Amino acid sequence: MIMSTVTDARLVLGTGPTALLGAVVADPGRPLAVGVTGPGGHGKTALLRELARAHRDAGSTVREGAPSPDLPVDPGAVLLVDDAHLLDDARLETLRRLVADRQHRLLVGYRPWPRPAALAQLADALKRDGQQVVLGPFTAEQTRDYLAGVPDLGRGSELAAFVHAQTGGVPRDVDRLVRGLRGSESPPGLPTEPPRAAILPFGPDLEELPQDVRRLLLAVAAGVPLPVDLLGPLLDREPAAVDELVAYTRAAGLLGADGRLAPIVRRAVVALSPATERTAIWRRLTEVQLGRGAAVLPLVRSLRTAGALTDCPAAALEAAAEEALGGEPALSAELFAAATAGGLPAAARQAVAAALAGDLEAALRLANRLLATAPPDVRAEAATVAATALAHRGQVERSVELYRWSGLAPSAAFAAVGALALGRPVTGVDLPDDPAGGPPTLHASAARLMAEGVRESITAPPTSALSRLVQATALLEPDGRRVLLPDSPAALAALTAIHCAELDIAEGVLDRAVTTGIGGPLMARRHRLLQAWILMVRGQTAAAADRLAALTAGDRPLESRDLLLASALRLGIARRNSDVAGLQHGWGPALDAVVRHPVDLFTLLPLGELAVAGARLGDLGRLKPYLREAWLLLDRLGGTALWSAPLHWTGLHAAILTEEPAVADAHVAALLAAADHSRYAAVAAGAATVWVEVLRGVVDPVRVEAAARGLHDAGLCWDAARLAGQAAIRTSDRRAMTALLECARVLQARSPARTDGAGDGSAAVADSATGATRYRLSDREHEVAELVLAGLTYREIGDRLFISAKTVEHHVARMRSRLNCANRAELLALLRTIVADRSGVAGRQPWPERDPR
Repeated sequence: MIMSTVTDARLVLGTGPTALLGAVVADPGRPLAVGVTGPGGHGKTALLRELARAHRDAGSTVREGAPSPDLPVDPGAVLLVDDAHLLDDARLETLRRLVADRQHRLLVGYRPWPRPAALAQLADALKRDGQQVVLGPFTAEQTRDYLAGVPDLGRGSELAAFVHAQTGGVPRDVDRLVRGLRGSESPPGLPTEPPRAAILPFGPDLEELPQDVRRLLLAVAAGVPLPVDLLGPLLDREPAAVDELVAYTRAAGLLGADGRLAPIVRRAVVALSPATERTAIWRRLTEVQLGRGAAVLPLVRSLRTAGALTDCPAAALEAAAEEALGGEPALSAELFAAATAGGLPAAARQAVAAALAGDLEAALRLANRLLATAPPDVRAEAATVAATALAHRGQVERSVELYRWSGLAPSAAFAAVGALALGRPVTGVDLPDDPAGGPPTLHASAARLMAEGVRESITAPPTSALSRLVQATALLEPDGRRVLLPDSPAALAALTAIHCAELDIAEGVLDRAVTTGIGGPLMARRHRLLQAWILMVRGQTAAAADRLAALTAGDRPLESRDLLLASALRLGIARRNSDVAGLQHGWGPALDAVVRHPVDLFTLLPLGELAVAGARLGDLGRLKPYLREAWLLLDRLGGTALWSAPLHWTGLHAAILTEEPAVADAHVAALLAAADHSRYAAVAAGAATVWVEVLRGVVDPVRVEAAARGLHDAGLCWDAARLAGQAAIRTSDRRAMTALLECARVLQARSPARTDGAGDGSAAVADSATGATRYRLSDREHEVAELVLAGLTYREIGDRLFISAKTVEHHVARMRSRLNCANRAELLALLRTIVADRSGVAGRQPWPERDPR
């Protein structure tokens, strides 16, 4: 078959029709029988007229219309017959005989349907004794060629792609869209949808269609695949009759070969069909889908895109909302609201959907209204929504009350988790053997495992707690996107793993939670914030900062619990990067986050990090009331070793920065007492003991390296490098210092030196708070700065670092120049700030010995 496409406005031919036209021009007098077939709008008439024009230009007579069976045909004239599919059998038979004679010049156009027997015989004769041209839609290249010849529309290949996508390449529709674009006053740039001027020309076409065809078009315009067994009941037709309607619609050039409407046709059908007819069809369609037990979300989604949700029955909207709950909770909440507007009573499921989507404001507002007015079963579910939202917003005590009041199966377990977070030991009443009358669903079982895991993190070895929390996560993975949670078992498992230095386990459980979407969008940011926290602890501050920036870039603000974690993460990254300006810039917002979220068991980790930042900034006093509350909470739980060890570790470093040796000794003692309870406590106890000894001037290189490697193996990579570096600058043994510096470099796993003008490892970076350029010392410059601040001469420094005194002087001069210091005093002051921030100590004076008492 020869493919060709044309429009009335401008001829665009394929290779076959081009050759045919050339042959007519070269020898217009030879006998010729051409059949041009294709759906409506594909250019049959335009091609026939072009062929007729070629004959007229050669002096031939062209007669239009089918000959009468009882009248002779002039053999010298060219006979042009368009729309032959509308002729009666007698005229079709006359045409067939003329073709068979091979003595006439005939140009015949017809659609592929309807196809009576006489038309089929004519088509066979044209293929056998003449030439048949089958017209199809434009290719993308042909659409581009068509637009290239249209004046005032030179917008390049992007416009051609838009036109082709909207029309499916149907030449009639390409022409309408192009005319509409030329006639519309659209804003500059690529259009996003066809203008109204391109839609209106479809009106007469649609009005001329039989009613059943219009109903079929409206059904297909719903945007979902519709099998014949569904279209039959919808249109009240037998399958064979449905097939005829489909064939008619395709032949009219409105329905594609794949059974779908081109976007511009769909838009026209929706916009130009009578509203009553459209509503009746779409209501009937949703009712049929519901009656079949089929999914209605694709249909409802399509009608929503068309702006026709009001055409859906409320029951269909509610069913679609339930289908959307797991994957698209925001859409689910919208559909529940539409169902309520359509006459269904307000349901707690809308509040559940809003909460899962992260819109806690809307969820709380609706849940509160339902608590006051709804039937008892709805009030119970509304209570769980409100309890969940309040847990995320830091109002844990009120959350526990609502969970207990609701009486639903998982609620007792969630109430127990909240009580433990507040430092209230769980009793048999808090965690009953049987959930409150509910079935043992995966949700209820996971909630119970969560409560048991948190309780065992306080009273049992951490391995037992981790096992239960990881099991709870696994139970929720199959359908976790639909589960509304005050906190996820994955997050609690990760927190427990971080507190016992099992960072690989924490990463694994968080990765699975992110992949499976446990807790929906509501929990997604908490999981990713904890992933960023692990990166920070491991010393991968750049990756952690990137993750944090991505999480806080959206329009939706962080809820108080996530905000506290993000604030501590931001300050922790700044501290590890020696970014004093970043610490100062983030300190105020961090204090606001602490005020917004009362202290609980699951916020001890960020609270400890904030304590170190506050000590570094000399403002720890503003955080001390919250730290006291944290220690009281831990006391109420019996001083649980697992949850207290990281707080003792950060407390030690805060005491180092505030120069409180006695407080530091108390934290060391607490870590030693907890050393048998978790890996974290054991590693931290050993490192804390060595660290305090180093500050007192006692440096045992073997013990220091062992302690540093222990920290590194436990995932505390940045702390490990810092310990080795601090010991290196405090030892008078040149060999020990060299070994410890090398150990620090290895543990810190620095990236290779730069080659863009900073080959010594130094870098100029933009300060995020001030926009000024802040110079970061290279490794060698940092070593020199440490020793300069220790009071050593250039010669003594050179002896320690195995370099010449002149080289030391060169390093100092370069630092003074790059730091833009006017004199040596300014240089020493700035170096003291940089070195103290990077090393985590305020000075190098040895601490006093422990009080022997």
